[in-house]
Amino acid sequence: MSDIIQFIKSSLSGLYPDTEIAGISRIIIESVTGYPLHVLLSDKSKKITETQYVKIQKIIQRLLTSEPIQYILGETEFFGLPFIVNENVLIPRPETEELVELILSENQNPRLTILDIGTGSGCIAIALKKYLPEANIHAWDFSTGALGVARENASRNKVDVKFSRVDVLKEYPTDTMFDIIVSNPPYVLESEKTGINKNVLDYEPHSALFVPDNNGLLFYKRIADIAKELLHDNGKLYFEINQQKGIDTKDMLTAKGFSNIRVIKDLSGNDRIVASQITKVV
Repeated sequence: MSDIIQFIKSSLSGLYPDTEIAGISRIIIESVTGYPLHVLLSDKSKKITETQYVKIQKIIQRLLTSEPIQYILGETEFFGLPFIVNENVLIPRPETEELVELILSENQNPRLTILDIGTGSGCIAIALKKYLPEANIHAWDFSTGALGVARENASRNKVDVKFSRVDVLKEYPTDTMFDIIVSNPPYVLESEKTGINKNVLDYEPHSALFVPDNNGLLFYKRIADIAKELLHDNGKLYFEINQQKGIDTKDMLTAKGFSNIRVIKDLSGNDRIVASQITKVV
């Protein structure tokens, strides 16, 4: 087994950081064999078959073109749950897990009504529903392809989420009021493309990533306005943000009448979440 691990590592050397290669090696081996890596390493009777070795070679060839391992395998894990991913949706990031963890830690009412705007793969909405099974969860996206993936993921995780096709820059439903609105909208500036890894730039959907340099808060401003209308009194708004836009997002929310605004750092020390509240009754 150690020979296979070394083969994968040497094949990918120079294309990914060593720490990332170690993770990719584990994902490949576990996906191809169906066993956890630690079991394969401890049980010498379990060997890689010729068919499995061919599969590993094919995966490596695709990785050498910078295609993300999650797209190659067609799945990933988020918040301990399995998710289908393809070119219609962004690959869920660890920072977004921190956003879900924050919402769960701060909101103990099991019967919340929550809206996830720009749901993509459905990872935020589905994770919240899994851990708040009595909550009423709605999720919007303008992409029919993304909504198809999100619905599959809800089915896979055996949760009921109300998905709707909505372009928030145009009209949106106003028939439901919410306790919480959460969004991880597009926030990478067009000028930041040059610093984006090839595996992201060439494969992940640009409509879910990029915004114009001259309007970096395009979606945040619009969603804040929607939140003012659709949140209950003392309702909460949670954003995942561009790490450069923490203060700008806070100032925008202040100007729109939100309170208790916090800019929260991720585990890497970057501004990543902005949480706020709206008070309607004076």
